[in-house]
Amino acid sequence: MDKNIPYKIYLGEEELPRQWYNVRADMKIKPAPLLNPATKQPVTLEEMSKIFCTELARQELDNENAYIDIPAEILDFYKMYRPAPLVRAYFLEKALDTPAKIYYKFEGNNTSGSHKLNSAIAQAYYAKKQGLKGVTTETGAGQWGTALSMACSYFGLDCKVYMVKVSYEQKPFRREVMRTYGADVTPSPSDTTKVGREILKKFPGTTGSLGCAISEAVEKAVTSEGYRYVLGSVLSQVLLHQSVIGLEAMAACDKFDIKPDIIIGCAGGGSNLGGLISPFMGRKLRGEADYRFIAVEPASCPSLTRGRYAYDFCDTGMVCPLSKMYTLGSSFIPSANHAGGLRYHGMSSVLSELYDEGLIEARSVEQTSVFEAATQFARIEGTLPAPESSHAIRAAIDEALKCKETGEEKTILFGLTGTGYFDMTAYQKFNDGNMSDYIPTDDELEKSLSQLPDIN
Repeated sequence: MDKNIPYKIYLGEEELPRQWYNVRADMKIKPAPLLNPATKQPVTLEEMSKIFCTELARQELDNENAYIDIPAEILDFYKMYRPAPLVRAYFLEKALDTPAKIYYKFEGNNTSGSHKLNSAIAQAYYAKKQGLKGVTTETGAGQWGTALSMACSYFGLDCKVYMVKVSYEQKPFRREVMRTYGADVTPSPSDTTKVGREILKKFPGTTGSLGCAISEAVEKAVTSEGYRYVLGSVLSQVLLHQSVIGLEAMAACDKFDIKPDIIIGCAGGGSNLGGLISPFMGRKLRGEADYRFIAVEPASCPSLTRGRYAYDFCDTGMVCPLSKMYTLGSSFIPSANHAGGLRYHGMSSVLSELYDEGLIEARSVEQTSVFEAATQFARIEGTLPAPESSHAIRAAIDEALKCKETGEEKTILFGLTGTGYFDMTAYQKFNDGNMSDYIPTDDELEKSLSQLPDIN
């Protein structure tokens, strides 16, 4: 081990970020605006405030302010589990026999088990401050729903969660954690909403998708007095809140003179990847440093690597604003893979623009390969990773092995978004040899892409 760098780097409480970082302020080309689906014009603060809390809508539309103060109440909550450690993967380096130095930012040291709590507590805070009764949301793997149920319990808010049906069935214990914290959890698509009934009619027997669950949650919010909709990924406001991940990682790196060459994150809607890379991307955009960024997505839902950069609905029911993003089409329903948090048809507009400019690389990986990396990491580093995080682990191992071949001593940083202790059904299938890979065909993707809205 390097005597100068501990296995786990903890920042002091006084080093906890006091502001969120908004990468859009440093982007020369701003993300395309969200559009009102009826008028096809950029959404206004008034229009967004009918769906989202007003302050969150304001953050969503803010492309100019680089730093936004974190309210004291949110900082107090963060202190329960932040700052989170930056870990040097000494044991993994040794097992791979690589000259690469590998670090990971670990976000699983809170009861929700993931990074999602960083934004959940912020969104619940603004809902409470606005005087709302409660919020509605969707969840895939259940990590966002778990985090939001905790945050709502803390602020005394009602929480209604639409959980993707396949995850609802695969992850019953995650569902029960939500219910323990007082959330009402419904498998989606359901017959409790108009849009849910329409989706069931159009796709009988469907296992659901995040796009379906979003549609139901939005409908429930706009038809329930005193409620607003909140989202755990994709939106710019979520990347803003999650920037605490990257700010802490950057501060820890600076403290020990660690200079990452490659920064890797799993990519579904963009919350983890965006949160991790944003402050580093800011340095790159300002010409202060250079990094190689890699987004890793499932081969079964490859929005960046096989999607199209176009305006599309954020949800299957086509009730949300239109976003310009890399998308597979809002009608695309991914196969029932076990990384439920990455089963979204599109990507954050911020990350999509950065990818389109060539500032981010992307690769897709198959499920069995991901779980090979997950079990290897668990046995070597001692932490059981979430399936979503394991996509980043797969790429980090691959990059470290490339360094072994070339002899290059690169420094790799990846995001370990959370733990996989509620994902044992997936690990069981992998261990039993019953896990399969599914990659959509070009024809399947074209079927949904052909239905993209015609936006000039």
